[in-house]
Amino acid sequence: MKDIVDTYVAKLEQAGLAEPGRARLGFLDADLVWNREDAQTELLRPVFDRININSLLFAPPREPYASIIDFLSRRNEGGIAPEDCETRTFLHDIPIVGSLDPESLIEALKTRKAVIIRNHGILAYGWVSPEQAYILFSSVCFACLVKFFSDFLRDHLAGTADTEQRRVLDRALSFLDPLPRELDTELERGPFRDKGQMIQAMDQAGKMVVRFGLVDSFFGNISYLYDNCLYISQTSSSLDELIGHIDPCPLDNSSCAGITASSELSAHRDILRKTGHVAVLHGHPKFSVIMSMDCPKRQSCDAAGECFRRCPERRDVRGYPIVPGEVGTGPFGLCRTVPPAIEEDRGVIVYGHGVFTTGASDFNQALRGLLDVERTCREEYLRRIDRCRG
Repeated sequence: MKDIVDTYVAKLEQAGLAEPGRARLGFLDADLVWNREDAQTELLRPVFDRININSLLFAPPREPYASIIDFLSRRNEGGIAPEDCETRTFLHDIPIVGSLDPESLIEALKTRKAVIIRNHGILAYGWVSPEQAYILFSSVCFACLVKFFSDFLRDHLAGTADTEQRRVLDRALSFLDPLPRELDTELERGPFRDKGQMIQAMDQAGKMVVRFGLVDSFFGNISYLYDNCLYISQTSSSLDELIGHIDPCPLDNSSCAGITASSELSAHRDILRKTGHVAVLHGHPKFSVIMSMDCPKRQSCDAAGECFRRCPERRDVRGYPIVPGEVGTGPFGLCRTVPPAIEEDRGVIVYGHGVFTTGASDFNQALRGLLDVERTCREEYLRRIDRCRG
């Protein structure tokens, strides 16, 4: 069990979500095991006795998340309500607790899976495995970053951004890694000679998407059409550890493998039918998500509050279309909104969600497209707030 705990703590640190040595992760099986024990873990131990969980993760977030979350927790007394897809799917909203008081934490965690502890950090739990706690911690960081930058853009354009917001913005921007304009490593070239090479190419592409920060490890998905079968990452699989987590889904539906496949299987299938391509990448790049939600009519139009599902406006970021859509095959499903909007050599941004790109024979074109969309969205964001950084 200690190995499992240490693995997820290492992933948290490698993803830039927590400072080395600051995270505390407990995993309850026959016994309760922590990656390290101290006064904080003693405070958190009673949570296991009062809530039906098997893992608990606490850590102060790393920059730029630390400054952003501190700011949001000061400005929002009871909780934070981001509007991105990850929050709607995993969190709903994020409660804020004023201290490391066990009773307050237990009360908050009875109705939510993660909580921000003002001036201390993020607490998240898993009910099946520590992986869930890691995913929720990551979701809180992502949601708060997207909300802060979205709110700042709205307030800046309205002329209401204040000095503290600008200070936090400048600090957050200083921690952003530059996006490359060209790939420093070429991915496997297609068409692939056999299934094994194709699986290796999917794994390689997944690792690169994570490396460039175009998705947090457990979010996003990837697929490739090979021999009339769509190979797609499993739901909740880690894109940088795809071997053994790719499902073959025949186009004739002769297999039930799609049961464990990504929930966006139908969107991938229809995108490939529309474009005639064979590769799809779907990531959640931060500035693409931020810019997708920037609409001057958001509060006044008839679809206010349901923009992610049925936005009536035709919108884009420098030519990249923004469409609404939700996971699944319902009347507002991504399989209905993304395929009609996608072009052969360009990407599509989904409101509050992420980006889809394609490749004609392999993942090189799709990865370049994903990078281009995110770089374009970051540059446009900085232009709109009168900053000149790239």
